[in-house]
Amino acid sequence: MASRTATKTVLAQKADGLQVGDKAPDFSLASDDCGKVSRASLKGRAYVIYFYPKDDTSGCTREAVDFSAAARKFEALGVFVLGISKDSLESHEKFRRKHKLKVALGSDPDIAVAQAWGVWGEKTLYGRKYMGIERSTFLIDTKGRIAASWRKVKVPGHVAAVLEAAKNL
Repeated sequence: MASRTATKTVLAQKADGLQVGDKAPDFSLASDDCGKVSRASLKGRAYVIYFYPKDDTSGCTREAVDFSAAARKFEALGVFVLGISKDSLESHEKFRRKHKLKVALGSDPDIAVAQAWGVWGEKTLYGRKYMGIERSTFLIDTKGRIAASWRKVKVPGHVAAVLEAAKNL
């Protein structure tokens, strides 16, 4: 818990949030596919974390399907892919079955990980303001540093851009 607080403090001091070259924030989440997944369990391995707002909505489904379609290409590069939302594991399991997803989905119901990574904030939809996850992706290198990041992601073409960046690790 102390590391989460320290991470939040560091983020609060950085006006622009996480930057390329920064150490990836610590995290530990339950996953629908591979049990617990954490920064420690991925040590020495490159990985992609993509944050998305909600299971089974149009943009989130398209993004998950696109990452799943490229799953073997990421695996061939030795890159693990993890999607994170605040949805429950049960919701993730239904989402996975319905769309035949091939990437791990992490559950962040208390939004601690989203906050630590600086992707939780105020959003506006049809003039209504609310708090939610900003669609964002981070590519982490084998040393645990952010190699690339994408904020306010537009889904079309996004996975191809992430895959291209992963090839350059």
